[in-house]
Amino acid sequence: MHVLLGSFAFMCIFPFLYVIIISISNEQSLAENGYQLIPEQWSLDAYKYLWDMKAQVLQAYGVTIFVTVVGTFLSVTVISMYAYAISRKQFKFRKQFTFIAFFTMLFSGGMVPFYIVMTQFLDLKNTMWALILPMAVNAFYIIIMRTFFLRSVPEAILESARIDGAGEMRIFLTIVLPLSIPGIATIALFSTLAYWNDWFNALLFIDDPNKIPLQSLLMRIENNMDFIKQNAMLSNQNSAILKSIPQDSARMAMVVIATLPIALSYPFFQKYFIKGLTIGGVKD
Repeated sequence: MHVLLGSFAFMCIFPFLYVIIISISNEQSLAENGYQLIPEQWSLDAYKYLWDMKAQVLQAYGVTIFVTVVGTFLSVTVISMYAYAISRKQFKFRKQFTFIAFFTMLFSGGMVPFYIVMTQFLDLKNTMWALILPMAVNAFYIIIMRTFFLRSVPEAILESARIDGAGEMRIFLTIVLPLSIPGIATIALFSTLAYWNDWFNALLFIDDPNKIPLQSLLMRIENNMDFIKQNAMLSNQNSAILKSIPQDSARMAMVVIATLPIALSYPFFQKYFIKGLTIGGVKD
C-alpha cells in the first residue's frame, strides 16, 4: 500500500519536477534533443531572461499578492457570513437567500452584461476592485460552508449563548468561527488559488501596466516572444534574434515562478483541507 501511495504521489509531483528541469535546460540542447530528464547542458538563461524584466515581474507579483490577500479575506468573510445566515432555522428568509445562491450556479448573466455592469455601472475599469469583486462570492463555496455549519456547529451551543445574552454577531465571531476553522481554511485555499491563477479579469478590465497581475504579465511576455519569433522568421533574421530568446525554457520558467509560491503555501492548509472538504461536501 505504501509503495502504491508513494508511486501515486510521485506521479503527481513528477510533472512539476519535469517542468523545473526543462526550465534550467540549455535552449540549444532542447532544440537538438527535445525534452530530456537529464539534459546534456544546463542553463539559467531562461531565468536571466525573466530577471531582465524584474521590475515588471516584481510589480506584477505585488499586484497578485495584494489581490490574493485582500480578495481571499473578503471572499471568506462574505461567504462565511452568508452561509451561516442561511444555515440557521431562525433566519426568516433563509430559503429565499439559499435559492438566490443556488440560482447563480445554474444561470449566469453572460459576458456582455458582466462587462457592462463592471465598467459602466460600477466604473471599476483599471482598478484593483475589478480583480477582486468578480470572485468575492462563489455559490458553490456558500453551499459547502452552509453544510459545514449545519454539521459542525451544534444548535445547543448557540442557544446557550443566546440565553446568556449574546447577539448574533458575537455568537458568530466568538463561537461559530473558532469551531469552523477547517471549513474556513478550505474555502480560503480555494479562494487563494482562484485569485492567484486569475488572468481573465485582468484581460478584460486592466490596461494600466502598473496594475497587471502576474499571470496576465506572463501571458503577455509569452505572446511577445511568439511575436518576435514570427517576425524574425519572416524577415530572415532568425539566427541572431531567435538564439537570444530561450523560448521553451522561458515558458517553463514562467510556469515555475507562477506556481511555486502557491504550491509552497499548500502544506499550511493541508491539515484543515481534508477535514473541511469532507464535512462540507456531505449532502445534508
